[in-house]
Amino acid sequence: MAGQIAARIELAVTGALGGAALWAAIEAMSQDRIAAFPALALIVFLCTAFGGMMAMAGPIGLRRAVPRAVALGLLVGALVWLTGLRYAEVGDFARGVIPALAAFTVATLPLPFLIAQARGRWNDYPVLFMEAWSIAMRFAAAGAFTGLVWLVLYLSDALLQIVGIGLIGALLHEELVTLTLAGAIFGLGMAVIHDLADFLSPYVVLRVFRLFLPVVLAVMAVFLLALPFRGLDGLAGDLSPATVLLAMVAGGIALISIAIDQTDAEATHSPLLVRCAQGLALILPVAAGLALWAIWLRVAERGWSPERIFVVLVAATGLVYGLVYAVAVLRGAGWMERIRQGNIRIALGICVLAALWLTPVLNAERISAASQLARVEAEGPEALDPVALRGWGKPGGEVLAVLEARAKEPGQEALAAALAGEGGAAESDRPSLAAELAVVLPVQPASATGMRDVILGAAEEYQLQDWLGACGSGPDGAAPGCLLVVADLLPLRPGEEAMLFLQRSVDYTEIGGLYLDDGGRVLWRPAAHPDGRYITPAEAAALLRQYQEAPPPVTAAELNQLGTGDGALVLLP
Repeated sequence: MAGQIAARIELAVTGALGGAALWAAIEAMSQDRIAAFPALALIVFLCTAFGGMMAMAGPIGLRRAVPRAVALGLLVGALVWLTGLRYAEVGDFARGVIPALAAFTVATLPLPFLIAQARGRWNDYPVLFMEAWSIAMRFAAAGAFTGLVWLVLYLSDALLQIVGIGLIGALLHEELVTLTLAGAIFGLGMAVIHDLADFLSPYVVLRVFRLFLPVVLAVMAVFLLALPFRGLDGLAGDLSPATVLLAMVAGGIALISIAIDQTDAEATHSPLLVRCAQGLALILPVAAGLALWAIWLRVAERGWSPERIFVVLVAATGLVYGLVYAVAVLRGAGWMERIRQGNIRIALGICVLAALWLTPVLNAERISAASQLARVEAEGPEALDPVALRGWGKPGGEVLAVLEARAKEPGQEALAAALAGEGGAAESDRPSLAAELAVVLPVQPASATGMRDVILGAAEEYQLQDWLGACGSGPDGAAPGCLLVVADLLPLRPGEEAMLFLQRSVDYTEIGGLYLDDGGRVLWRPAAHPDGRYITPAEAAALLRQYQEAPPPVTAAELNQLGTGDGALVLLP
């Protein structure tokens, strides 16, 4: 018992140190004490290292977990820093989901291998199988435990606030306290859950998952049987059909692995489930091949993009899985063990592939930008998508610079128009949407149509579509469900601002503030009462109807501040 308590204290302290270190890194990044990309790499290192310690401490002990987790953290942090060299700003990197997914893969997939290596043999499949599922279950359970503790803390704070004691709330408003406490709670949860491994074994969940084998096999079989009659046209177009197919392939891979378990002794002995696993293994390469073919059609039509490269790699991995599984079944006896060994090799291959994605060897942005340039040279300016290029980091910027220089040459007016967003692949419905919305969007005062047109002209296409959807007839059919009230609401900014009323449904009306930033973009800010109170739906609906009848007066807010600029202080009512 003493050793158990000591292990829990160790992991709680480790989690607290991780939370405090993460706070320090974020604070240094926010105050520009560390350059943006090194700071991001440091944050990734801390998350990977301390997360790895949490995952491995239970099975192999904290002392053996620390060096392995630190080494893994250094690798992932270095790869993220290397990937950051493709981008000019951290925000450009952060907007990309695929690099984050690649980093997460490199940070998590090696963990079972490190545990197995610490126990004697890195490719021990029973250990790899059980630890992979156990790590996922421990993290999920510890996350739920942490959330429950935070709920208790917030409820306790609310209760003590009634009697004027705000100590808990004051502490939780400190980011250092919050992250340190969260890390300690999570570490304690991981330790406790590992101690209860016999009661929280993933076996029960895995046994239940096996029951989905016949269902998935039946669905995929019906799809493949119906495909010749329906034709292959449905696979062409965007990435959605391929994505659905790949999701089913991934589900099939997981279900087959669950059915064969860690050894033949633990594998399913149900004749139905065994046959279903074999049948699904034979179908997988066909489904993965169709997904790969569907994606290739899209690439042939539109060229490469980071998303298409990623999906192609996923489909190719699914095809490798399918071929390994199908060949293992067709070779007869021992097919389960052949699949297990194939799982080990493919998992290592996925780790390598994810790591390469974060290196110059597999620079998806560079490949995509070169593909876009080749398409423009072969097909003309109508093939250009400048919006996509701007999102592909430095390689996209370099191609844009080449095209912009070319657009200044005589006879390149079409290219210049495409770069300006006046044609080609980047052309949108913004002008027509803005014109349509100007017809149905009432404005107060009625003379403020000029500011309305400025806002509509600067709004994004998705915003215009959203506002247009809310501007139909109101519930009573007498008035539109929207209104724009224009006034000088921010005296320190030049020009006027506006409040936009949108009646989303019969019982919900949204109010938001709109203004143009220094770059001419429309910014949306929530609206509230002067005393900070939330505007209820009933109040919002009443104000909408009231302001549709007549423009409201503009009055000064009863608020002064101490100091000037960003360092000023205000007393919230």
